[in-house]
Amino acid sequence: MSTLSMITPSYRPDLELCGELVQSVKKHGPALLEHTLIVPTIDMEAFADLGDARAASDYLPRSFVPAPRNVWINLRRPVPPVRGWILQQVVKLEAAARSSASVVLLVDSDIVFIRPFSIDTYYRNGQARFYRTANAIHAGMRRHILWHQVARKLLGLRPTDSLPLHDYICWPMAWDPEIVRAMLRRVEQATGMRWQSAVASQMHFSEGILYGVYVDEVMGGAPYSEDRMLCTDYSDETPLDERAIEALQSQTSSQDIAVMISAKSGTALAARRRAVARIEAASSPVMA
Repeated sequence: MSTLSMITPSYRPDLELCGELVQSVKKHGPALLEHTLIVPTIDMEAFADLGDARAASDYLPRSFVPAPRNVWINLRRPVPPVRGWILQQVVKLEAAARSSASVVLLVDSDIVFIRPFSIDTYYRNGQARFYRTANAIHAGMRRHILWHQVARKLLGLRPTDSLPLHDYICWPMAWDPEIVRAMLRRVEQATGMRWQSAVASQMHFSEGILYGVYVDEVMGGAPYSEDRMLCTDYSDETPLDERAIEALQSQTSSQDIAVMISAKSGTALAARRRAVARIEAASSPVMA
């Protein structure tokens, strides 16, 4: 039987947001969905009431040790230190690779679900849904281009200066765990080191770009690919205002099952709730 699981990395500053996510999953998600929250050890107690909370350190090699200022040191490759953002991606990759589900959803804690979803939303004819926006990355998107370059290096692919490039970053992100495991083996073969050390030694990295480049350029593409994210998103780093809420409402599709309002926007929880309620009401509920 096909199965769906969900992984959410979080930490104490996002506790309230994660609580909103958990409630939305209970309301709109399938019964008996396995939803794992992965948090720093010191935050385990704070997240205990939300569900299945596990320590991030359980998903890291023993050579990774914490240091001050939200960095870690990989004793196998001490330089550069592993920044929190990179470490979180290592944890996501490891958690996905361990999953026995047919498809795993990577869902950040600043996402809420607004419509029902099920395994069928992300899995069809034995294939996990693969998100790709073709030729969406242009010369002005320097970080995305850098993420592509790093992915190609980690996978042992020849560099390319060709533009535009495909974008694979979406919310939520659906992965096939079998593909993740094969991808990480490829990274180890290409770099000659454990994949955790190879990834953690990067100053710039996107797990979504790595997965997308692997599927398209190593596997030769995916039978079940889509260019719809199924999520309305607000990525600005300023609080939502009335104009931004109206813009989100106008771009919401009846096929969208989730809303992402970036935690970096600093939008107050009450304002987020009002915005999500209005976005949810912007179109009639329809099964994705």
